[in-house]
Amino acid sequence: MLRRVILLVYAALSRLAYVLWVGYALRREDRTGFYARRLGAEAGFQRFRRIASTIMNHDALAFGLLCVFTRETLVLPVGRPVTIAVGIVLAIVGFGTKLWAARTLGGRAYYWYNFFVPQSATGPANAGPYRFVSNPMYTVGYLPTYGIALILASGPGLVAAAFAQISIMVFYLVVEKPHFERLYGPS
Repeated sequence: MLRRVILLVYAALSRLAYVLWVGYALRREDRTGFYARRLGAEAGFQRFRRIASTIMNHDALAFGLLCVFTRETLVLPVGRPVTIAVGIVLAIVGFGTKLWAARTLGGRAYYWYNFFVPQSATGPANAGPYRFVSNPMYTVGYLPTYGIALILASGPGLVAAAFAQISIMVFYLVVEKPHFERLYGPS
């Protein structure tokens, strides 16, 4: 039981490190041009991207470890084959949507390039999955976390998946949406 709590806290802290550090860094860049002013826009973006990637990868690793080490802790009123099938469908739909959205935006937008070079912003996306969902990365794109938790039957994994999605939506509302509204006007 203690191991589960420790892993859940570790996953939550990893998620908080992601949304809080990236959020802080982007808000600081938006307000003061911290990286772009010190290093130049491109070099500042590259430095931010390296740090953000490391933190994001660590967050994913923490979630994966939580699910693996707490597998078979979720008991549902349906059989395991159904749970696994639903998990696989969620993972495929979510990963597919996230890849489609990332491809639509391009790699720079995936890492918030327009915070460093606002003039590079091209306006709200309305192609790819953005035709159907206004924020596919943070909505449908989070289905794989639930899918992995279901495939491994990890109760703490489902809790962590919900926490991850809620925290990224708060990040969107506090950091990204105000930035986009400054660039493009209210949506």
